Amino acid sequence: MKLKLTALAFTAVVAGCAGTPPSSFQYQPPVQPEAASGYTEKPGWATRKFAVAAANPLATDAGYQILKAGGSAVDAAIAVQMVLALVEPQSSGIAGGTFLLHFNGKDVEAFDGRETAPASADEKLFLGADGKPLPFYEAVVGGRSVGTPGTLRVLEMAHKQYGKLPWATLFQPAITLAEQGFRVSPRLNTLVASDAHLKKDPAALAYFFKADGQPLDVGSVLKNPELAKVLRRIAGEGPKAFYEGDIAQAIVDKVQKHPTNPGKLTMADLANYQPKKRAPICSDYRAAAGKDYRICGFPPPSSGAIAVGQILGILSNTNAGSIAPVNGLPTADWLHLYTEASRLAFADRGQYLGDPDFVQPPGGNWMTLLNPAYLAERAKLIGPQSMKVAQAGNPAATRMSYAPMPDQIEHGTSHISIVDPYGNAIAMTTTIEDQFGSRQMVRGFMLNNELTDFSFAPTDAQGQPVANRVQPGKRPRSSMAPTLVFDKASNELVMSGGSPGGALIIHFTAKTLYGVLNWGMTPQQAINLPNFASLNGPTLLEEKRFPPATVEALRARGAEVREQALTSGLQAITRGQAHGELFWFGGADPRREGIVMGD
Repeated sequence: MKLKLTALAFTAVVAGCAGTPPSSFQYQPPVQPEAASGYTEKPGWATRKFAVAAANPLATDAGYQILKAGGSAVDAAIAVQMVLALVEPQSSGIAGGTFLLHFNGKDVEAFDGRETAPASADEKLFLGADGKPLPFYEAVVGGRSVGTPGTLRVLEMAHKQYGKLPWATLFQPAITLAEQGFRVSPRLNTLVASDAHLKKDPAALAYFFKADGQPLDVGSVLKNPELAKVLRRIAGEGPKAFYEGDIAQAIVDKVQKHPTNPGKLTMADLANYQPKKRAPICSDYRAAAGKDYRICGFPPPSSGAIAVGQILGILSNTNAGSIAPVNGLPTADWLHLYTEASRLAFADRGQYLGDPDFVQPPGGNWMTLLNPAYLAERAKLIGPQSMKVAQAGNPAATRMSYAPMPDQIEHGTSHISIVDPYGNAIAMTTTIEDQFGSRQMVRGFMLNNELTDFSFAPTDAQGQPVANRVQPGKRPRSSMAPTLVFDKASNELVMSGGSPGGALIIHFTAKTLYGVLNWGMTPQQAINLPNFASLNGPTLLEEKRFPPATVEALRARGAEVREQALTSGLQAITRGQAHGELFWFGGADPRREGIVMGD
């Protein structure tokens, strides 16, 4: 696949850290950046040997230094995640969950570190005294929403199989930064200032705010000695230090003893957590120019790969491939087809998808939802006027056993893409769900609110159960969509990508895939495209990014159009040629603080 660099600066990022033998790795804190919080143009990056893309420059640099020291993609991902727990606590951390998609040069594996519901939780967890679903933030803030974290256990599982450097080495960057301090970024300052619930937790109030109650200033140095101690314990003793003993007890106490909204998490839930290795969801995709790819994503409990695959597959059965962008922007005709395909995909998502240990796929196989004949039939439902709200299909021609899940808020998350010099690659999406999770801070880290990804309503009005209802030990449905793309003929990796953004992750990822695979864009150009979506309701367009004529043309087709902020956090790395040489091309979202680094 050839990629042009015309509108993109050709930039190879080199940090000031020389490679050192694995046994003598010494982390060198970089000069700390102060990236803007709004929309900052980024040049795109090109590297030859390896690349790291993450949501914060300090996290990217930690992964870069680990790769320079001889580490693998998994090693770098662990170092990146630990730094993100410190510098991006609003999005992910050690008390959250992670989906890690790994390519070892031959096979793709899916490492599932999704949080689980406590053993004592039941389907009434988010129902109030009146039997009705709680308002979202009444459910989120406190202990009720906290699921059993999975991130550390799943990273341990992946490291045992693919790590090259010692586990403890990978914690050096985060421990150093936690002890020496890091500069508060504009994004962290903005999110602290805008959060209505963070001050309610005494620990979070003391950490994120000044004595006068104002958020810490941009550029001020923030240290986290409590987190440093926790990370030292985990580095020396492994994840057991987190899942058992005094750290685990502190988490459980915080959850169970919340004064107004206690939760059900126990010491046994933490001790018994098990990550899982699952088969990825892989499907063939023919791009508009006739090039054949294999797109691999994360299986249920994530809905990401299936929904992205359905959207792309349905579009392949329309004339979308013949509609090129105009002045660098998707046209109204193309957006109509995309949003209609999205409505159909999200209808199926709401009907069928949930934890596969609890929910049976239609026809006994999730691939029924990606069957080319089924997607071709779904595409026939797209007409000149918007269907506004689509109904779920019946891919296996069997009786539906679940009720569709009602609309519900989804938030949060961070994405990491890495390719190492040994032929390994990862796409890893990691989360604590809402910004700052449950707003509960324990020993320097935030607890997740992942249980609110379950359906608050366990049944419909007729008593039919919702697939994604709360059940003991169950993993909540996710929208995370870490994605690896391969040349179908050669099985060579051509792309790693993904995004944060709750349910909108699916659209942010699909947009980037479409731009790269069909429109020949570099990853940076595809990421820069304005965002657009439908969650099976209104058409959502990123505000101030589309001409009025586009908006009016969509409304003329019967769509309810809403222009609003759609803040993706895309990271992507692709393989391509420039000037006759092969490079890794990296892109990071201008809407957030991420960068790409590599050699």
